[in-house]
Amino acid sequence: MTPLDVNSGDTAWILTSAALVLLMTPGLALFYGGMVRAKTVLNMMMMSFGALASISVVWVLWGYSMAFGDDVGAGLLGNPGQYFGLKGLMEDTGSSLPTMAFVGFQAVFAIITVALISGAIADRAKWGTWMIFTVVWATIVYFPVAHWVFDFSVTEDDGTVSHVGGWIANNLKAIDFAGGTAVHINAGVAGLALAIVLGRRAGWKRDPMRPHNLTLVMLGAGLLWFGWFGFNAGSALTAGNSASVVWVNTMVATGAAALAWLITERIRDGHATSLGAASGIVAGLVAITPSCSSVSPVGAIFLGAIAGALCALAVGLKYKLNVDDSLDVVGVHLVGGLWGTIAVGFFATSAAPAGVDGLFYGGGVDQLWRQVVGALAVLVFSFVLTLVIGLVLEKTVGFRVPEDQELEGVDSVEHAETAYDLGNLAGTLRSTGALGSTLAHRTESADKSAEKEVNA
Repeated sequence: MTPLDVNSGDTAWILTSAALVLLMTPGLALFYGGMVRAKTVLNMMMMSFGALASISVVWVLWGYSMAFGDDVGAGLLGNPGQYFGLKGLMEDTGSSLPTMAFVGFQAVFAIITVALISGAIADRAKWGTWMIFTVVWATIVYFPVAHWVFDFSVTEDDGTVSHVGGWIANNLKAIDFAGGTAVHINAGVAGLALAIVLGRRAGWKRDPMRPHNLTLVMLGAGLLWFGWFGFNAGSALTAGNSASVVWVNTMVATGAAALAWLITERIRDGHATSLGAASGIVAGLVAITPSCSSVSPVGAIFLGAIAGALCALAVGLKYKLNVDDSLDVVGVHLVGGLWGTIAVGFFATSAAPAGVDGLFYGGGVDQLWRQVVGALAVLVFSFVLTLVIGLVLEKTVGFRVPEDQELEGVDSVEHAETAYDLGNLAGTLRSTGALGSTLAHRTESADKSAEKEVNA
């Protein structure tokens, strides 16, 4: 391949989008970190950074091959050994987009999907066991599902099929542009399974467990919204019209969702809160992810507004179901992902890049049933396997910290650190107070001396 074969604009856009999506994981760490209590903020952030580290490695070793290698049968799994260690992928292939650019772009999807799960088990998980979980879950659950959803078959000009991909993308033909099933339903229902395995936090429903730093939450939500343009628009894999439509749909659906969440809060609770704004932003981003290529901007507004109100109501179900989904991973990512995926069957329009009509545009229920089947297949697969993985880890190495350590705070127990050194802060304040008194005394003495000189 000559340099002229590579589309430099598309390549630059994909690499930029990959960097934007990578930034979402530190953004998620801030978002989650601000939502927990002060004694567990570092552990919460370390779970995101830990996933970033572990999945980066396993993606290169076998993850990419399992997701995008040649199908080994029935569209269920890519060949794990075909691209082990990314062998052969550094060579030019004649494509306009270098394979390694695509490898990097998909890697950051795998990273944040795993990191999302951590919010459901905040305040009570062993970090070492979490790190084991990241590798096992990605291998057994995420990589196969990514193959189902993201790996499209390749047909050459002469009609021969040179690559066979996953069953949801190619056989079922459900539309999931950027990961409503593979990322959000997958992570959301996995969070539900782990919340069941680890049980409820000590003092849940009894003690106040308010976010300790809403400034971090708002900053994290802003970074997530910023990075999500790479997440969605980058999935077009070209810097063209599809990416442009997706970008606008992502913006407007998110804004509509935030407004709907805040309105729901105001009606229900009498206040529109910063936590609600941040949560509404994420709910809108989640819902528009699978549908951003298939709906119009006006359709995106309706889709996002429904998602914001729906998720705002859904987060309260954990108290009725008695499942401690600590940071509302289920209420936002599972519910938002389900709605966004199924909504394609209603709001899709052939005028959008995906070129499919949903029920509201005269397409009948043909696309709707495909969306439902794809969503439910991922939900059941992920829930069952995550439940098994969680139970095995809990029974062998232990997943939950003992209650006394939980009450002390997992930051100090698991990491021998605290986010805020309050002891030194108190000393500093005392020193500042003493210094202030000294300065005031000196100023008062100087004023008296000056007054005596004037009188003299």
